[in-house]
Amino acid sequence: MHTRILPLAALLAVAATLAAAQEPEKDPPKQPAKKEPNAVLAAVEDVPGLPRVLLIGDSISMGYTLPVREQLKGVANVHRPSTNCGPSTRGVEQIEKWLGDGKWDVIHFNFGLHDLKFVDEKGMNTSPEKGKLQVPIEDYKKNLDALVSRMKKTGAKLIFATTTPVPAGEPQRKADSDKEYNAAALEVMKKHGVAVNDLGEFVRGRKGEGQLPKNVHFTADGSKALAERVSAEVKKALGK
Repeated sequence: MHTRILPLAALLAVAATLAAAQEPEKDPPKQPAKKEPNAVLAAVEDVPGLPRVLLIGDSISMGYTLPVREQLKGVANVHRPSTNCGPSTRGVEQIEKWLGDGKWDVIHFNFGLHDLKFVDEKGMNTSPEKGKLQVPIEDYKKNLDALVSRMKKTGAKLIFATTTPVPAGEPQRKADSDKEYNAAALEVMKKHGVAVNDLGEFVRGRKGEGQLPKNVHFTADGSKALAERVSAEVKKALGK
């Protein structure tokens, strides 16, 4: 009995080996594609001898950062925090990190669009009908006052950019609510003698050209137009 089983077992083992050898090789699992680093948020290596400029702001400023760097090439080293600076509450929390320990000649900054948007109880974006303001206007003023007081200690020339318009149909904000927040911000800037780059009125003067419909964001051409205004104000502050 055993003499019959052993050859059969051997045959089965050989058959299994042959079957395994004939199976096609499986492709290795695909690795997730690596995201390209965002050039807007990348660290900048200073060109020696040029003044240092810091841009602080949300995604609107992120949109004009690269064109400002290009327009100020050979004029200034243009930096920004490696993040979307969001509402003024985040500014108060993060300003020390953003300023670092280097010397700044000009700081061009804005907060507003994230302050005046509506969020739910968990802090998630929602509509004005369903949520509450992320940062009420009185808190916004207090935060700006604290931020300006801190930035003035750097000795840099400060430029506040007014908040760009909230168009009708924007789902997370009330249309034209930027006007009220800008009026509050300008009170703070007047108190501290801070220069103002009125990007809000600049965009309104273009009748929304370059701004996406029902959206606070801008096309590439719209961001480039904003960059030209920012670059001009920075040059003025630098005496260029």
